[in-house]
Amino acid sequence: MSKSDPPTPPDPRQLAGAATSTNIGTGVANAFLNNMNQITPEGELRFDQTNTYTWNDPETGRSYNIPRFTATQILTPEQEAIRKQTEQTKFNLAGMASDQSSRVSDLLSREMDFSGAPGAGNVDWINNVPGAQTGFEDVGDPTGELRDTGEQQRTFGDAGDITRGYTPEGGWSADRSRVEESLYQRLNPQLDRERANLETRLQDQGIRYGSTAYQQAMDDYSRQANDARLAVTAAGGQEQQRMADMAAKAAGFQNAAQQQAYTQQKGRGEFANTAQQADYLQALQSGQFGADAQKNAFAQAQARGNFANTALAQQLAQQQSRFNAANTSRNQYMQEQYAQRNQPINEITSLMSGSNVSNPNFVNTPNSQIATTDIAGIINNRFNQDMSIYQQQSANTNALMGGIFGMMGGLLKSDRRTKEDIERMGTVFAAGDDDKPRELPVYQYSYKDDPASTRHIGPMAQDVEKIDRSAVKTRRGVKYIDTTKLGSILKVA
Repeated sequence: MSKSDPPTPPDPRQLAGAATSTNIGTGVANAFLNNMNQITPEGELRFDQTNTYTWNDPETGRSYNIPRFTATQILTPEQEAIRKQTEQTKFNLAGMASDQSSRVSDLLSREMDFSGAPGAGNVDWINNVPGAQTGFEDVGDPTGELRDTGEQQRTFGDAGDITRGYTPEGGWSADRSRVEESLYQRLNPQLDRERANLETRLQDQGIRYGSTAYQQAMDDYSRQANDARLAVTAAGGQEQQRMADMAAKAAGFQNAAQQQAYTQQKGRGEFANTAQQADYLQALQSGQFGADAQKNAFAQAQARGNFANTALAQQLAQQQSRFNAANTSRNQYMQEQYAQRNQPINEITSLMSGSNVSNPNFVNTPNSQIATTDIAGIINNRFNQDMSIYQQQSANTNALMGGIFGMMGGLLKSDRRTKEDIERMGTVFAAGDDDKPRELPVYQYSYKDDPASTRHIGPMAQDVEKIDRSAVKTRRGVKYIDTTKLGSILKVA
């Protein structure tokens, strides 16, 4: 693959000359574009190229002719006539002013006489006013504390402990046992007599001991005896409950008495505190009354001081008005004297000012600008583009040559029939048997028997064979390139 030469970089002097020439041309075009003649009802404004001057570029030595313009204002005939009349009027007024100035000279040579002026205000009228009242009589301090009304009662007498239990030591079992023993002492002898009487009756009736009738009769008796004993147990429980109720009532009476005593003690404490609170409120009201009285006295004394200062301020304002009126009268007299002296001078100044002619009112013309062509940027951009193309071509050539020379070292299977996905990438120049240059195409491809479809770069054996038959070998019907001979036929220009 042939490699072209890199582009020649632009000459800086040529770039500077081209840029200068472009800028001057743009400036001249803008001058002709913006120097626009104007015509108004009062006149016209004309821009004419009157001459040129030559400018030499010290960098390139080139000379440029720069045009020069002259702006001319021309009045209409009517405005020109007004201008001439105005100049004549100014001439006449100047003569009048000259005559008047000789009269003013005598006026200015005399000193101003202020002997008849009214007198100025006397500062003593204001200085003799008494000073303002900055204080007033003391009305005493407000009440800051109250008399001691004693402390509140925070405790009261002890009413005794509450009864929290009424069961005697050991419980009520002993009392119950005594009741049951007393009843059993009366019941057991009677039960024994009844049993003996029952046994006697059974013998008299011929019922033998241990017989069924005997046993039934004795069972009935036993049940009656048990019922009697159970009645004794119930009576003992009733007695125990009666005694517990009596003890509970006694404890309740004691607690009621303790609660009554507590309530009475608490009532006495609250009564004492209520009396102390009433005493405190009376002392507070008394202190508040004293403070209010002191506050009223302070307000009255302050009002008297303010009244005195208001009257003093009124007196000062009257004296100030008198002082200002005197000064105003004097200033008015002085202004009248100055006016008599200045009026002739003002008249002369007015005569000298005259009247002016109306100049044409020209409009602000659009300031159009032609953009300067960036000739240096265009040339440099073209050079950068050519350099980028050259660098890309160099990269492509290096990639192709790297792929081709990477095959050096033996036989390389390069038969077109064994390849697929073939894409032509470029051409290198090769020398044949007759040393005549020939084109050798270079491709990117994959082998059909490669499961990974790896991409390779190189020529086809059929194309190499057309250039040098000895550089191609055939093995089992497949063409191979002898890479040891490939380098001798490549010609890189």
